[in-house]
Amino acid sequence: MARTGRKSPEVNSSSMADIAFLLLIFFLVTTTIATDKGLTITLPPKADPNQPPPDITKNKRNIFTIQVNSSDRILVEEEPMEDITGLRKMVKEFVLNFGKIDQENQALYNSLPPSLKSLSQKVETSSDNPEEAVISFKADRGTSYDIYISILDELQGAYYEIYGERVGMSADDFRALDRKKPEQEEKYTRARDGFPMNISIAEPTKIGGN
Repeated sequence: MARTGRKSPEVNSSSMADIAFLLLIFFLVTTTIATDKGLTITLPPKADPNQPPPDITKNKRNIFTIQVNSSDRILVEEEPMEDITGLRKMVKEFVLNFGKIDQENQALYNSLPPSLKSLSQKVETSSDNPEEAVISFKADRGTSYDIYISILDELQGAYYEIYGERVGMSADDFRALDRKKPEQEEKYTRARDGFPMNISIAEPTKIGGN
């Protein structure tokens, strides 16, 4: 009697492609892809090559200088600084100095809360008023990214603290204002009125040195 042939067991793989596709979709949806957004800085418009550069004159007392070399050593107002955490207060005192007050600036000063008035030293050798005060920041091409960002955070943070205190909120709350809402846009505008964020970031140069 002939023996009946027995088929080998097989795994049905007809749906494996569908399963693999579903797994691929799952990982694409659940995986977070990190993106480097860089710095949100508004750059000035490109200069017209046919026009000579503007002649800008500004009293030295109205310029607060910060320089960083290729070894990440910092000079603030030509003095070495090791700990940049004190930079924010220095910038606030410089911007709020009111060394030369006219009628318009007196009204601006009077509008400040006591916490900001206390930082005003009214030194004639420092900035005349917040609109004239300029923070000049210059780095070397060898300056590390970390120190560059840290200093820029301190400079912008000083202004954000001023803005927030003017309208009775923290710097973080001020930065979170939704300018699409009229009441929040009004706070944003009122906080910055008379206090432009005058941070001048010079093009890095290859200075080198230690």
